[in-house]
Amino acid sequence: MVRLSETQRYEFATSIIIKAGELASSYFSDLSKLVIEKKGHQDLVSEADKNVEIFIRDQISAMFPNDNIIGEEGGASPGTGAINSSYIWVIDPIDGTANFVSGIPAWTVVIALVKDDVVIAGFIFDPLQNELFTATAGEGAFCNGVRLAVSNAQSLHDGSVAVGFSNRSKAGFINKLVTQIVDDGGVFFRNASGAMSLAYVAAGRLIGYSEDHMNAWDYLAGQLMVKEAGGAIEEQNITSVLQQGGRVIASNKPIFASLKKMTEIALK
Repeated sequence: MVRLSETQRYEFATSIIIKAGELASSYFSDLSKLVIEKKGHQDLVSEADKNVEIFIRDQISAMFPNDNIIGEEGGASPGTGAINSSYIWVIDPIDGTANFVSGIPAWTVVIALVKDDVVIAGFIFDPLQNELFTATAGEGAFCNGVRLAVSNAQSLHDGSVAVGFSNRSKAGFINKLVTQIVDDGGVFFRNASGAMSLAYVAAGRLIGYSEDHMNAWDYLAGQLMVKEAGGAIEEQNITSVLQQGGRVIASNKPIFASLKKMTEIALK
């Protein structure tokens, strides 16, 4: 049974992520005025990322001042109360910034909620498609209120596997992984938004996802969705993930072992 305090947070998150998506969309509709910075190789940040995260942080702090917040752009912020809450909000204001700043309509706003080293809720909003993906631990995963289920694919031949890589990836990883997928008769997919790809795995649109390293804000929400939609994931120590990120392998159950083996071979 979901406790009242958690129900309040879920309802709040559902409301605030939609508003955050609307704010991000207002920037996306006029990219000519967008200020963009480069954080590192293939790693961009825009004023939209910063301002959307500030908006979400401010709303959380006003509603739940004792809760802790971790965001891609603003780092970690402890709650302001005398006794900090055990809730941690994990925010990616725009997942798929490279797409966003290039005018490619494949990006999302992401919020995960962690309590006592457990991801208890995840929210991924694609404002351009008006798709809100949600999941709560033990309660299932949904898109716009419709329950999700992972693909019934029995092998990698039966659908597309999403792959991800970044400046944190091991050299050569993606080359080896893609080669294995293709050689096995599969099809690889990449849209540069890991959160969106994970949501699509939960929805059965993709049959799996693999990336050798992601930050917590990129994947905790989507990973929970895959699990709640009946899929398989690698169970992890969330406290460690919040600090260091982690490897992500998610799929339906029939192909999980194959995808995990391919990922581990690609990392050698």
